[in-house]
Amino acid sequence: MIRSFLFVPADSERKIQKASVAGADALIFDLEDSVDAAARPEARTIAAAAIDDRDDVWVRINPLNSEEADLDLDAVLPAAPAGIVLPKPESAADVIDLAARLDELEQTNDISPGTTGILAICTERPEALFSLGGYVDATERLAALSWGAEDLSAAVGATRNRDEHGDWLAPYQLARSLCLFAAAAAGVAAIDTVFTDYRNSDGLANYASNAHRDGFSGMLAIHPAQVEIINSAFMPTADDVARAERIVALFADNPGAGTLGMDGEMIDRPHFLQAQRIVELVKVLEEKQTQAKKK
Repeated sequence: MIRSFLFVPADSERKIQKASVAGADALIFDLEDSVDAAARPEARTIAAAAIDDRDDVWVRINPLNSEEADLDLDAVLPAAPAGIVLPKPESAADVIDLAARLDELEQTNDISPGTTGILAICTERPEALFSLGGYVDATERLAALSWGAEDLSAAVGATRNRDEHGDWLAPYQLARSLCLFAAAAAGVAAIDTVFTDYRNSDGLANYASNAHRDGFSGMLAIHPAQVEIINSAFMPTADDVARAERIVALFADNPGAGTLGMDGEMIDRPHFLQAQRIVELVKVLEEKQTQAKKK
């Protein structure tokens, strides 16, 4: 369970180093929007070298229907990133296509089959919104869905996608909600999009808190200063953890049960899955803290 994915342009060793100590749960080395086309060959080399000995690096490649995508994958897969971030998919068919390419590249590079995950940014094309149900059972590699408004608003010819208070306008609220529901249906993490006003700490804290409230399990970040705020917003409280542990234990004591009662409330499988995610997050964070102390 990842709370914060921090984007970093893959063509800058300095920015990669700065991002590496920002405390993000995962880094996204970007080979797409933040890197000029002329700089991508060098960016691929930098990214591949920086992935080595890290288990928290994802790579955003270029859209799958571009010539750049295969160049990106060929360059970074030998370094075994944790996953690939897929921008601008037209539908889940692109994720299935990417999974097939990863099958081949893992075999070629002697990487354990199925270890490279996929995070799809699933709302950047208008047509993609009409087929989000296709992500259900698309591929076991699918780890998360996120969404984006900038490319989507440009595609429909909108002059803005937020109101005067900085809140999403109705079409983009719809895209955000559909992403959340598609992720839940597919049984993968829902990751909210970036908060672009990175100097507005209060605004980010409010946005991230609302995302956690709504059911997202994490957020994309564009600046190291955003990481601590995002991590804090998505950190379960002590009461959340205690309740989650009780739910997990309740289902463990009643294998095969679909619905159980606890504290006068009916607890079913969605509650159980959410509880498992909370318990797993705490376990991962505790392991990271232990490793950090050893260093």
